[in-house]
Amino acid sequence: MNALSAISLSGMQAAQTQLNASAHNIANGMTAGFTRQEVVQEADPSGGVSTSLVSASTQQQSIETDIVQQLQAKNSFLANLTVFRSSNQMMGSLLNLQA
Repeated sequence: MNALSAISLSGMQAAQTQLNASAHNIANGMTAGFTRQEVVQEADPSGGVSTSLVSASTQQQSIETDIVQQLQAKNSFLANLTVFRSSNQMMGSLLNLQA
């Protein structure tokens, strides 16, 4: 896998992590003692992004925040998917030229 594909794949995985965390928060928000999950993203020195889940500092439910995060995660996933597909198409074109 080339670097561009790996970077876009890490972006898709980060978006999936964010989507899962916000869905978890919505599903469990009314549970007594529930603590929200937040996703922390950091740039990976080799390219791409790494994510980790942390417990939020507040136990307050925020469905509006979670809905916005789901929309952001969806758009981020689609943008990274477009880059991934374009990278694969370019690699395929290069291989066809060399054949």
